[in-house]
Amino acid sequence: MKKYVMELIGTFFLVLTIGLTVIAGGSGVIPPLAIGSVLMVMVFVGGHISGGHYNPAISLGVWLRGRLDTKDLVPYWVFQAIGGVLAALAVKYLKSGATVSPMKLEIGPALLAEFLFTFALVFAVLNTATAKGTAGNSFYGLAIGFTVLAGAFAVGNISGAAFNPAVALGVSIMKLAAWPDIWVYWVAEFVGGAVAAYVFKFMCPEDK
Repeated sequence: MKKYVMELIGTFFLVLTIGLTVIAGGSGVIPPLAIGSVLMVMVFVGGHISGGHYNPAISLGVWLRGRLDTKDLVPYWVFQAIGGVLAALAVKYLKSGATVSPMKLEIGPALLAEFLFTFALVFAVLNTATAKGTAGNSFYGLAIGFTVLAGAFAVGNISGAAFNPAVALGVSIMKLAAWPDIWVYWVAEFVGGAVAAYVFKFMCPEDK
């Protein structure tokens, strides 16, 4: 149960930071820096407890790679989703007077953007936090957080830079994204996570 609670906590603070920085009107570098930083911190905080996924696409990739027990996959998803929902409700309370408009997506570019950077994120996790060649390193949290930071700068204006189905759920509740568009995030992100796992297994077949 401790690892499930850790996944809830980490996802909560990730989605909370996204909501508070974006709705607060932070411009330029502020939201990406805050989001990448809180993810980095939470990965370091919870990595030894749960693996520090905070993202159903990462959990899928780690499971396909063989480093997450099948019995844990759905509970991870459930607790990550709960963390996203609770964070969204907290943001709505803290920013109750704010005017929020959902981002308008162009489906094709948004699908590709979410796929590419979810792939990059999950691939970074697999190579820095689960690979034998990088076992025991002290940089995995920085690598993971900075992948999200880079992705937010690169495609934030195209897709909103969720790269995470639990984040997509949270930002939809906060009305930063439109509910009819949630399938774009979930399809691109789960496919990106799965492809990253299979590419990792192709690149490192001896790393079981």
